[in-house]
Amino acid sequence: MIKLLAGGILLLVVISCNNDSDNKEGGSDTLKSKTDATTTNQQDSDGWQTLFDGQTTKGWHKYGRAPVGAAWKTADGAIYLDTSSKKDWQTANGGDIVTDEEFENFDLKLEWKISPAGNSGIIFSVHEDSVKFKHSFESGPEMQVVDNERHPDGKLVKHQAGDLYDLISCSKKTVKPVGEWNEVEIKLDQGKLDLYLNGENVVSTMMWDENWNKMIAGSKFKQWPGFGTFKKGRICLQDHGNMVWFRNIRIKRL
Repeated sequence: MIKLLAGGILLLVVISCNNDSDNKEGGSDTLKSKTDATTTNQQDSDGWQTLFDGQTTKGWHKYGRAPVGAAWKTADGAIYLDTSSKKDWQTANGGDIVTDEEFENFDLKLEWKISPAGNSGIIFSVHEDSVKFKHSFESGPEMQVVDNERHPDGKLVKHQAGDLYDLISCSKKTVKPVGEWNEVEIKLDQGKLDLYLNGENVVSTMMWDENWNKMIAGSKFKQWPGFGTFKKGRICLQDHGNMVWFRNIRIKRL
């Protein structure tokens, strides 16, 4: 009888421990889901820093240091510029948005998709001085985002998707059709610049050398002294007046 009673108590203890373990595991999963949720500026073990948390515009502001305008919205893990109503878009205050932080040597990865006949861009090494540079593109180089088939820029050399805008044409056409997500990587390390579109290295050049200065002198950017000279700056998502979406934006300092 004593043995049976002892066995019963032992069984109850085991069940209780298992229940506690299950509860802790459930709590752990809940906690894990919260900690796994992407947060702006969170850095993983490999050094990748999240620039967009998938839900808010935290970590970004309008170029010129104003808050992000209501025309920039978030949904389904993406940040997008809503220009579906031109009147509402202008009233809601769009404009280029830039990171709160500046970056020097970096590896930037993100995805974008564009609307039919749309145009936008990813601008980097932006020097935020709205007195000297009224627009972000007056100081920072741009990787072009555009609908090659329908937008006029898509017909121009050095203005097509994946190009280093108005400076270097991409070496191969790897852009996906309108409405599909394109994967981008912009890598800048000690002046060595590489642009990747959907896994292909489409542009490779050196910044700040004699050839770089010659390219700028032969481009539309020659009118802005200081363009392309900054070794540290902000990442920018461009408002070109068209619907555009960005997601999975992350960066690693090199």
